[in-house]
Amino acid sequence: MSKPKTTENEYTIAEAYRYLANAKETLCKSPIEYGRYIDKKYVSEASGIAYLAALRALDAYLLNKGIPEKKLPKSIEGYWVFIKQHIPLNGKLSASLRIVYEDLHLGAYYRGFTSVNVIKDGLLHVKKIIEMINNLMDKTPSPNFVSEPKTTYKRTKNQIQE
Repeated sequence: MSKPKTTENEYTIAEAYRYLANAKETLCKSPIEYGRYIDKKYVSEASGIAYLAALRALDAYLLNKGIPEKKLPKSIEGYWVFIKQHIPLNGKLSASLRIVYEDLHLGAYYRGFTSVNVIKDGLLHVKKIIEMINNLMDKTPSPNFVSEPKTTYKRTKNQIQE
């Protein structure tokens, strides 16, 4: 039986997906012209919500691993430390979090980036983070975690005659 994906209503994978959906809905309010969103307010708001979606997914994972809510990271540097300490094979996750942080949080939320490609790439990485965390929460460790699938090999007639 797998562990439940919830710890509290606020810290769940479903809540992270809800934040991402809200970010996309907010972003749709801004028209696009020449590869840029016209209304910076909606882009900034959507970027902030999407960034929080990634952090909610990470919080859900850390709480699921037994980290108390009071000890959850308070800064992006804290999240990177926790990822290195608590999440196995974290290269892709760290790279996606860096893109989300730099493009959505710093770029779009604070500095007013409005490029459609930058924002959509950031949203794609938020989705990747949520999916990676969801997959990690579903996995149960097994002794044959890295192994070749069982395959039977048959000899052909040419190999037998030699």
